[in-house]
Amino acid sequence: MTMPNGFTRDDRAQLSGAEQQLIQRRERVLGAAYRLFYERPLHLVRGEGVWLYDAHGRRYLDAYNNVASVGHCHPRVVQAIAAQAAQLNTHTRYLHDGILDYAENLLDTFPAHLRRVMFTCTGSEANDLALRIARQHTGGTGIIVTRFAYHGVTHEVAQLSPALGPALVLPPHVRTVRAPDAYRLGEPVAEAFAADVRTAIADLRAAGIRPAALLVDGLFASDGVLTGPPGFMAEAVALAQAEGLLYIADEVQAGFARTGSHMWGFQRHGVQPDLVTLGKPMGNGHPLAGLVGRAEIVDGFGRQMRYFNTFGGNPVACAAGQAVLDVIADEQLQSRCQALGEHLLAGVQRLAARYPVIGDVRGAGLFLGVELVSDRQARTPAAALTRQLVNRIRELGVLISAAGPLENVLKIRPLLAFEREHADHLLEALEQALAELPASG
Repeated sequence: MTMPNGFTRDDRAQLSGAEQQLIQRRERVLGAAYRLFYERPLHLVRGEGVWLYDAHGRRYLDAYNNVASVGHCHPRVVQAIAAQAAQLNTHTRYLHDGILDYAENLLDTFPAHLRRVMFTCTGSEANDLALRIARQHTGGTGIIVTRFAYHGVTHEVAQLSPALGPALVLPPHVRTVRAPDAYRLGEPVAEAFAADVRTAIADLRAAGIRPAALLVDGLFASDGVLTGPPGFMAEAVALAQAEGLLYIADEVQAGFARTGSHMWGFQRHGVQPDLVTLGKPMGNGHPLAGLVGRAEIVDGFGRQMRYFNTFGGNPVACAAGQAVLDVIADEQLQSRCQALGEHLLAGVQRLAARYPVIGDVRGAGLFLGVELVSDRQARTPAAALTRQLVNRIRELGVLISAAGPLENVLKIRPLLAFEREHADHLLEALEQALAELPASG
């Protein structure tokens, strides 16, 4: 299986001998499961701020990476990691101020009903832990996700991630619902999403499976970046919670000021999660993730089950996490994200008025989805054009990707460190690439 924007064997011929040798070495030692971005994969050697640099010294504007979201190699994060690594790094079975200071500061960014945090190393681990807690609390096993969801790579969570590929067979305790796609559903998304969740709960119970959780990424990134309208999740979440399910808000992509209007993506919908999972941007590239939840739920789990993660919440990771929170606050990244997101969205909408290949534009903060079609009236997905456009923009020095079950959505996710000039550079590259498409103009 390839990715929508993945390198394939057919792309080898255009690479240099040195690049082909690197790929051969990679395949020999890493195996066949790994994937590379772009028809001409990047050989990166350095990152700084919003830029990535390849082995030849060429720089690329990073409009995709939400791992180092406050900027590649941000000096404050690097310094915090180095200083703590030079002093102490150990696990959480000893007392240490750093984990407590960071935990308190992190919880202060959440609504008052979420008062406990548990630390992991990856978002996959965080989602895996959330499922364990949900099952212990509800006594159920049934999980509801969207049809093209991605929630991680552990065995348990990979089973809930249809986006991993067609070979994935959903286990009997999993039900999928349609993603709330306002462009393609042809009906009000709030009502449709709630109806689908209701049907999934009934189907689980009809099969003798007690439902445990609704697990949803609030930006539906793998489903094609489905951001609006704000509030459309509220009816489905209320229904699920009334039926005894826990609502797990997967904030691995939507959190840490990404949406601009709020610190956490679920807040756009006016809902109250029972558990929230965190990852990727939490440590700006340092392995740090976690779970935040209601005290009674997390404490109930803890009374029945010990939890220990050797590296989760270690002093170096917490120092990185605290530095990220400080940068977001001190550099006012949330408000900048909102303003730049509005600027980018308006810019792409202007391009949509000129280029019929753009069927829909949607976004929240610095997370945009641009759906490409070969026929606007029929909304015919243009997967090949999407791949072509992503690779052409890469050649122009800007990095984005593609997403969605139809492989026709440009996934634009700039670093929070973007300035206005970077947003304009992205728009210029997108416009040039669109102008070069044969079907455009």
